[in-house]
Amino acid sequence: MSRNYAGLSRERIILEALHIISGRGLGGLSMRRLGDALEVEAMAIYHHFPLGKDQLFNAIAAYVASPAPSGTVPTEPGEEGEEPGEDADGRTRETEEDEEAEDTRPWDVRLTEWAHAYRARLLEFSGALSLLVHRAPHTPSTDATRALMHRALAEAGLSGDDVERAADAVHSYCVGAVVHQVRHQDEEGAPDAAEAGARFDFGLRALLRGLSPNSG
Repeated sequence: MSRNYAGLSRERIILEALHIISGRGLGGLSMRRLGDALEVEAMAIYHHFPLGKDQLFNAIAAYVASPAPSGTVPTEPGEEGEEPGEDADGRTRETEEDEEAEDTRPWDVRLTEWAHAYRARLLEFSGALSLLVHRAPHTPSTDATRALMHRALAEAGLSGDDVERAADAVHSYCVGAVVHQVRHQDEEGAPDAAEAGARFDFGLRALLRGLSPNSG
């Protein structure tokens, strides 16, 4: 097997791991199988994930839960090669929040756009959904998402602890809706993709209306 590890990166490892998970499930992912797929020795993976499979699972959960600019990989603050508060491309949390603060669209439009993008990502990597049930990735991207949600919900008229409660409700709805869709997608009479999307949108609109004390 080739010992040329040029081009081996965290993102390449994570994406190949997700490919294996998609075909074989989480139980089918091993460092040896991942090394074979990458055409490197398994030990090469430990250069990027020295703590092994558990660290890799944390990184996969962060990747799925934290969309990042193309070519970057969300990392836990303080991981090797990263400064606390930075993404893989050096974007700071403050920079991301400043960019989001410039969005002047209505609060529900911003949350709806985020929810649809998050749902699409969870569906794309649905094989790794169980990782998100047991792991709570904390990255600059998830911090930026939380800030986006808090600003939008404050604009909706919520305050204090209700902002955090509402953010949890929106996030939980997105994850739960995807889990429900994936769990039942192979059943006879299951809705097609268009109908599943319509049902998600219907529930999301109802949730956002119910969360805002200014609605109605």
